[in-house]
Amino acid sequence: MHNINELKSLLSEAKKIVITTHHKPDGDAMGSSLGLYHFLLSLGHQVHLVTPSDYPYFLHWLPGNSEVIDFQIQADKSIQLVAEADLIFCTDFNALSRIGALGELVHQSAAKKVMIDHHLEPEGFEDFTFWDVRACAAAELVYRLIVTLGYGHHIDKDIATCLYTGIMTDSGSFRFPSTSAEVHRIIADLIDKGANNSRIHELIYDTNTENRLKFLGHVLSQKMVILAEINTAYIYIDQEELKKYQIVTGDTEGIVNYALSINGIRFAILVVDRGEARKLSFRSKGEFPANEVAKKYFEGGGHRNAAGGISFLSLSETVAKIKAILPEFEEMLKQ
Repeated sequence: MHNINELKSLLSEAKKIVITTHHKPDGDAMGSSLGLYHFLLSLGHQVHLVTPSDYPYFLHWLPGNSEVIDFQIQADKSIQLVAEADLIFCTDFNALSRIGALGELVHQSAAKKVMIDHHLEPEGFEDFTFWDVRACAAAELVYRLIVTLGYGHHIDKDIATCLYTGIMTDSGSFRFPSTSAEVHRIIADLIDKGANNSRIHELIYDTNTENRLKFLGHVLSQKMVILAEINTAYIYIDQEELKKYQIVTGDTEGIVNYALSINGIRFAILVVDRGEARKLSFRSKGEFPANEVAKKYFEGGGHRNAAGGISFLSLSETVAKIKAILPEFEEMLKQ
């Protein structure tokens, strides 16, 4: 951020601040946002965190969760807070379309906007940019921003817990290539400041419901297709299956990684029929550009090895489209 001193000056006096993050927030979105929330509170600001939608139950234990405002439930309050804000922090997204109806409200607001993000091709709606595609998580950037502003000593147990959660989840528990030596140094500092790493891991990954595990077994045995000749696998899930297993927000998270874990598979796709649209998750290994497939064919994007997209075709038509476009990438997938 080239104008860090200007932002620090703005934060030197009490402000009305709104933090928001992308639709259906994941661990990094909530971890980075809540970590930032606690930090800004420590500076004496009036801070509210507004999410565009609900988020997974396994994130509800995070410090500050009870104060989160869901736009879909408290629209009037959210509208008022955005309209009255002096500053709006946008974490883990770089295009206002990622926050749905909140996007137009943020666009119209006279507040200064601060974007904290690590995704490709930022839209440019913000006044202050803290952006680095090399970062493994938005939570890493929040940590770096706090330190760069000169407030590293403000990081307490709650902030450390939130930021650790964001980094852990978006780095695949520290196994993705973006997990640099610097990330491990940040993690060590967060543990020193109170983050209980084993407990956080347990709360995120070891809180499955019986329905989710049965659903996972069904999906992996009945709904996964392996295209071994092009090192690809895809999983497709329909609405009836979601209803049968009483699937809630967060229950499909991570399923695409099971397909990618198969020996020899370089590209994995998950398609979930959400009724109004089909949501797609793309994962890849090595140099295969999952984000390019998402962007070119499914109105999406993201990182090279982790991206998302959407389809307004039926589930069967979406699967047919996937099978039709894969030959275009055959040579790359066989490398």
